[in-house]
Amino acid sequence: MFSPNHSMDESHTKHSEGPAMMPSSSEMLFILAVFILFFGIERLPKLARSLGMAKGEFQKGIADSRTVTEDDLDRGGKTENAELVEKADGAGVDVEGKTVDEVESDIEEE
Repeated sequence: MFSPNHSMDESHTKHSEGPAMMPSSSEMLFILAVFILFFGIERLPKLARSLGMAKGEFQKGIADSRTVTEDDLDRGGKTENAELVEKADGAGVDVEGKTVDEVESDIEEE
């Protein structure tokens, strides 16, 4: 029963140190046990390696998309092709049915 002089137990209000969503060591052991149960001990290193490679590829893709986005912003929000079409219009070059290389060579000739 709750009494006015009795404060709440510290264990109910105590928060663990570190990030809020970081699992505790007992939770990590449980997750590891479940992985071993589902995938077997021999496949665990392969699975960990695959996850690491996937994370690396994801981070590489994020970095590449930032570079492309920054380049587009440097061009005033236009893609490379839109900027090329604008240059071609300014030089009086028709872009219809031509490849990017053909349009660039036609612009250089003008």
